Amino acid sequence: MLPVSSLGKTLVVLGILIFVVGIVLMVGSRFGLGQLPGDLSWRRGNTSVAFPIMTSIVLSIVLTVVLNLILRFFR
Repeated sequence: MLPVSSLGKTLVVLGILIFVVGIVLMVGSRFGLGQLPGDLSWRRGNTSVAFPIMTSIVLSIVLTVVLNLILRFFR
């Protein structure tokens, strides 16, 4: 079992991470994130289904580069 202080730190980090992801999604939607050419979406009546394949690939590449730079900075 984790000590309470360690659990608290983990929750704070997760909260900050969720906050950052929310900001990125809000700002990214202004730049067309989620509407890239490789993103698939279907609308029929009141139902819509979206598969943001290209957006996922772009975010994966960007986050990989950013996290690698951050980890190299702290080594």
